[in-house]
Amino acid sequence: MTDTLANGLTTIINNEMRNKSECVISPASKLLGRVLRVLQLSGYIGEFEFVDDGRSGKFKVQLLGRVNKCGAVRPRFPISSNEFEMWEKRFLPSRNIGSLVVSTSQGVLSHQEAKKKKIGGRLLAFVY
Repeated sequence: MTDTLANGLTTIINNEMRNKSECVISPASKLLGRVLRVLQLSGYIGEFEFVDDGRSGKFKVQLLGRVNKCGAVRPRFPISSNEFEMWEKRFLPSRNIGSLVVSTSQGVLSHQEAKKKKIGGRLLAFVY
């Protein structure tokens, strides 16, 4: 498996479509954990915890039923602070609905936080 982020977000959307209350994402990575934290702060998922299984680990994620679509963005496009509108139109269904996840020099943030701080980075994922 080459892209653990794409695999984790696909697992979330598949379990959301089946109305599951929680899911297990394996393998885990630091980047996936940071993206899950952004999704949690935005209110799309509930609590999540890292489970060490002696290999690469797993994430146990509580689902709230609020995710309609999510996915990883490949390739990870560079994005500046004044280009967020263009990428919102490309990946999100409407204005003020959904969130882009951006890797910046100050950590992994949602695009709303990156706009406020006026910093750019690399586009990682989208969720709505």
